[in-house]
Amino acid sequence: MTEEQPKKVESESASNPTPEPVIVHHEAPKHVSEEKPVIVDIGDIIGNSRSVEDIIGNNRSPSEAGVEKPSERSVNRDAVLERVATEKRLSLIKAWEESEKSKAENKAYKELAEISAWEKTKKANTEAELKKIEEQLEKKKAEYAEKLKNKIATIHKEAEEKRATIEAKKGEDLLKAEELAAKYRATGTEPKKLLGCF
Repeated sequence: MTEEQPKKVESESASNPTPEPVIVHHEAPKHVSEEKPVIVDIGDIIGNSRSVEDIIGNNRSPSEAGVEKPSERSVNRDAVLERVATEKRLSLIKAWEESEKSKAENKAYKELAEISAWEKTKKANTEAELKKIEEQLEKKKAEYAEKLKNKIATIHKEAEEKRATIEAKKGEDLLKAEELAAKYRATGTEPKKLLGCF
């Protein structure tokens, strides 16, 4: 008897609305070298409760149920198997490529986010340091300005004291000159020293 082994078929994702046909292979009986592949719509298997054998039996013509042409089946089956293997390999490569691209994009996005966070932190720290230095400079500037104002006030005070001393001495000298002049007038004598050049 012929043992039928249906090939496992992975169903396509929900994004692909049209199901592709499934190729079911049967082992050839000992008296027949090869068998003809039967193309079955996946919708027939999924949508109906019929078994694969029922669908295969319905797709075969009465003449195919008996004796089949081995050369045509072999060529068709090999070509279909090769095409399925190629499509599977390309599908796996495409899925791998998309996965790697997604990983690369996620990695780059994460690294860019880390760089942005690092930049913001460094900028905030630098701006805080700059503000602190500016505050220190403003404080030093105010202190230095206060010292200079105090120094100016001290200089002004000293100058006023010196002016007052000179004014007092001038007053004393004028008074002394007036007293000596009055004395010379009273005595009728002349001063021994003459001020100025005569």
